Amino acid sequence: MAKKMLAAIKKEATAGAELVETDIPTPNSDEVLIKVKACSICGTDKHIYTWDAWAASRIKPPMIFGHECCGEVIEVGASVKNIAVGDYISAETHIPCRHCYQCKTGNMHLCNNLVILGVDRDGIFAEYATIPEICCWKNDKSMPIEIASIQEPFGNAVYTVMESNVSAKRIAIVGDGPIAAFACGIAKAMGAAYIYNLGMMPFNLDICKKMGAQVSINVFKEKDYRQRIIDETNGGVDVVLDMAGNKPAVDDGFAILRSTGTYTSFGLAPAPFEFDMANNIVFKGANIIGINGRKMFETWYQLKNILDYKLVDPNPVISHVMPFKDFIKAMEMAVSNDVPTSKIILTMPQ
Repeated sequence: MAKKMLAAIKKEATAGAELVETDIPTPNSDEVLIKVKACSICGTDKHIYTWDAWAASRIKPPMIFGHECCGEVIEVGASVKNIAVGDYISAETHIPCRHCYQCKTGNMHLCNNLVILGVDRDGIFAEYATIPEICCWKNDKSMPIEIASIQEPFGNAVYTVMESNVSAKRIAIVGDGPIAAFACGIAKAMGAAYIYNLGMMPFNLDICKKMGAQVSINVFKEKDYRQRIIDETNGGVDVVLDMAGNKPAVDDGFAILRSTGTYTSFGLAPAPFEFDMANNIVFKGANIIGINGRKMFETWYQLKNILDYKLVDPNPVISHVMPFKDFIKAMEMAVSNDVPTSKIILTMPQ
């Protein structure tokens, strides 16, 4: 095996990244080494690449970033028991301590000492990566690498939808990024009666509609869309899935939510903002659900069933498949509005 690998490294606390040749990592006793087959770009990676306030507060360069991937196990640590060389895995990106209260009460995804792959430690934008055994999800060898590499973000959408009891409900999905698009397809498969989708990008709104939204609303172009939804639903939707998290999105979501409705929050705002708790929650009697990552590993079993039984086809969300050597070009596309993109997959030489 080669001793060096190509990797995308955030060298300094500034915008951008570099593709460099670096040493192939050695797995610890509880880790495996994988040869990465494919990886995909996430919103978190865009924050790190552009070096916004969140990234500056959290990331400690130099480091390899990225966290959505699939690969073949080529080496296992001495204490690894359930993963073997040759296994084809995808990575759960939340690394739990397995000892705190949250871990011991079935909530490893909310571990008090949580470490996130590609955020708090070196990630997977590389030809090889080390993954803790606890985070390895075995795939069937027949699964296409493009689908295997996006199971982590697909799982975000599965968790959001499954917690929200959308069956036979009128719902609104706020946001038009890849996870919002996945959520449109999953909500439709789970029996949502009617799906409104609110977003800003025509290209992405079209994808959300292909995935299952009955109505796609461009909030930049349509006037009085809040009142339209309230009128059409006799007072507001039953459930809002907030996949954006910024102040305008949150304001929209609570404005169109009916009294005693459910607001499920997944999207992250770039900074704190003022919020009217009395009118949005208290007087409305709203039910609030917070979503962080995926349940380990209930969500993974659910998403496996959804994919295995073809309840949702994620392929329309994949807008670009590019070789890993074009990483910088792919990141520039992802953070720019010049080229419409949804989910960008980067593949390694096979």
